[in-house]
Amino acid sequence: MKNEMRCADVRLWRIVLIAGIFVTGATLVTPAAEAAPAFVSCPTGDYENVDHACVQRPEQSQTVPAGATVQCRDGEYSFAQHHRGACSGHGGVDHWLASVPN
Repeated sequence: MKNEMRCADVRLWRIVLIAGIFVTGATLVTPAAEAAPAFVSCPTGDYENVDHACVQRPEQSQTVPAGATVQCRDGEYSFAQHHRGACSGHGGVDHWLASVPN
């Protein structure tokens, strides 16, 4: 009986020790969480870009719309503020109309 209690105690301590290693390891390895940026509610016809700014969606036009920065391969004009992702879903960039950051 005493031997059975001792085995149970040893098993319990092993579980506690192993759990402690996992908890401590996870605490040491887990990076500090960064606050997620606030969601921007853009007006209809706009989208939220990587800078969390509202940007006008691409549009079809016979003339270059004011503020357009790029013409896409499908003919639509985009108001992209960065090279990355410009005209995605529109066949890519045909040509740039204005200088924007890479």
